[in-house]
Amino acid sequence: MIEISKNYGTEAGVGGTVRKYSGSLDTVPDQQNYDLNLWATQQGITGGIEIRKVFYEAPPAILRYFDPYAGTGTGVQSLMDAFDFGSYSPGVNFLLMPTSFDILKVQAIEFNDQVRRSAYSFELVANQLKLFPIPKNGGKLFFEYYKNSDKRYIDDGVMLGGGSAGSNYGGTTNTNNIITNISNVPYANPVYSDFNAPSKAWVYNYAAATAKEMLAYIRGKYTSIPVPGSEATLNQSDLLADARTEKAGLIESLRANLASTNMTSLLEAKASEAKFLNDTLQGVPMLIYIG
Repeated sequence: MIEISKNYGTEAGVGGTVRKYSGSLDTVPDQQNYDLNLWATQQGITGGIEIRKVFYEAPPAILRYFDPYAGTGTGVQSLMDAFDFGSYSPGVNFLLMPTSFDILKVQAIEFNDQVRRSAYSFELVANQLKLFPIPKNGGKLFFEYYKNSDKRYIDDGVMLGGGSAGSNYGGTTNTNNIITNISNVPYANPVYSDFNAPSKAWVYNYAAATAKEMLAYIRGKYTSIPVPGSEATLNQSDLLADARTEKAGLIESLRANLASTNMTSLLEAKASEAKFLNDTLQGVPMLIYIG
């Protein structure tokens, strides 16, 4: 389950098998729009990039916790005086107020900036970045991205679709190795030495059934063979029926195996496995911690 989830970790931004890069560009005063595709070209990156995160945010609200202009006064001065704590530093507030008070105050500062001020934000469409508000000073803008070429490869460096870049399948060269239609599906002649044991057993049984069918056709040319004092009748019909039945059964088993490995069947199997796993974990007793 963990190995399967790694594929989803890439898109969720919590790991995965694709390397994430970090980059930066220089912001220009009074310039709002930036072309990240042009930036990738200037960096020598081919195939394009996929932006995952842009670090363009306002300073943390905790920096303005005691700012009298934030519009979120503590309102506890009278309470401080009542307990004779008025002569202490403002940090003594934490002795009387719960952590939830700090969280609410930070949220109030952020909401105040969002409504009454130009909040830091950005818009990203087709790697065209638009910054809000418009930068007034130059500086570095950092971001994280994936290379599209890396996302087309699996862990061992083989490109999705099989083979390596620019390989040839059945006389047709597919430079990107991306399957878009039936014409560039990577069909190739199988190599028997590369088969595993079940595959070799299937080939052996199918070859035996084919040989039996050919033998039946040969025997069908002679209804009987004369022998001393009599004649022998050949079992052409029985041999042919058995061969055809065996070949049909082998083809049906191969289709069933291929059907069980398509995307729909695999997703159904994963969903069923996850359901049974959750049902099993629900039966695990929960520990009670006493602190």
